[in-house]
Parts: sequence; C-alpha cells; structure tokens
Amino acid sequence: MMLIGTSGWQYRDWKGRLYPAGLPQRCWLEHYATTFGTVEVNNAFYRLPERSTFEAWRERTPDDFVVAVKASRYLTHVRRLRDPEEPVRRLMDRAGGLGGKLGPVLLQLPPTMRLDVAALDATLAAFPAGVRVAVEPRHETWWVDEVRQVLDARGAALCWADRHSRPVTPLWTTGGWCYLRLHEGRAAPWPRYGRSALDTWAGRLADSCADSYVYFNNDPGGAAVEDAVTFAHLARRRGQDTTRAGDLAGHGR
Repeated sequence: MMLIGTSGWQYRDWKGRLYPAGLPQRCWLEHYATTFGTVEVNNAFYRLPERSTFEAWRERTPDDFVVAVKASRYLTHVRRLRDPEEPVRRLMDRAGGLGGKLGPVLLQLPPTMRLDVAALDATLAAFPAGVRVAVEPRHETWWVDEVRQVLDARGAALCWADRHSRPVTPLWTTGGWCYLRLHEGRAAPWPRYGRSALDTWAGRLADSCADSYVYFNNDPGGAAVEDAVTFAHLARRRGQDTTRAGDLAGHGR
C-alpha cells in the first residue's frame, strides 16, 4: 500500500483549494482526513504536543487514518542523537495517544550533523519494537554502507528526499519499506512539481517498495495538496494501491 499525504494541514493559503472558504480552522483536520488518508505532523518538531492533543487527533479522524510524526528537534538538533533514551521515551509516551493510528516517526537530522553511526544505532534501538522510524540525514558523510546496514538491521527506512525535482539522498531501500518527502519542485507556479517528475517518483516507488509513505512538504499556495492528488492518480495508473487522495475543485489532469 502507498500512503500519500502532506506535511501538515494547518496552512491558511489552502483555503479555497482544500478547505472551503467558510470552514472554521477548528474543522480543518476532519476535512483533510476526508480527502487524504495520512498526514505527517511537522509541527511536532518545533514543539512536541501533549498526549491529549494526539488523543484528540485520534478521535477526530477516521478509523483508517495514519499519522506520521516528525520527532522533536530536542532529540535531533539539540541533543544530536546523544543519550536518546529519555527524549525517545517522552516522544512515544505522547505520540502513543494516537493508538493504532500512529504511523512512522521521522528523524530529520541537522544539515551540519556529520556521520555518527553509533549515535544512530543507539537512537533506533531506543524506540519500542514495532514502531517504524524513517531517518533523513542531510550531510553527505552519511552516505556509507555502515549507515545502510544499521538502518536495515533496525528495520528503519532511509528517508528519500527530493528538492528541485531531484533526489538529494541515495535511493536505498532499507527496512523493507520506503518513506519519501518532496520538498520543492521546479514547475510553475512555485513550488509545484511537474507531472513528469511526479511520474518518475511513482515509478521508483513502484519498482522498489510494496509498502511506502509519501509526503509533500511544498505547502505554499496549496502546491502540496495539488501535487499529492496528481501523484496518487499517477501511482494508480501504474497499478499501485494507494490511500485516498480526493480530487480538488478545479483540479485538472
């Protein structure tokens, strides 16, 4: 199954594209969840919500909804994966409020953080069994076989990342599943992705993973929701089973 969504849902410039003009912001999550079957909670990186907030998201979304959670910057940017047990425990205590709707946890590393295989291994080991973790390193020193081996041994996915319609990470398949983040395309209007770029990514996933998560992080102007709908259409044309990604008003193919 390919799960397709966006990185967050609380963007005011999505009014009129995803959200009807008169829909109160307090109802946006419910509306989002009728259009998409998954979301990546990006704001948990800046401030980790209380468990009650995660519980509320669980109650407000359909039974089949999946929530990926970006780990707090305290773990990845302040501690830089050092002594991970306490921040991982706090993250899981709170995100556990999602119950069965909890999807993968994303560890996005600082762009200045160089290779530290031992810290990565210790951090992945701190997560409870059964919790999926995707790792998005952003320094070139991480692209070595040792990292690939640790990710695979721990069942973690290397997060594939795209910027300007090009991969900025190796296309390793680790842990038996895939996690893709699309940050910024090259099409107009900015930061949209072109149809050809999206179809190429759909083909890569179809060839590599039967089990994948795809999140569009190019939120300005509603680009993420437009591209997510197009991507789901292209993936289905390739015979992939996807979560819902409903048509938007005025969306053309």
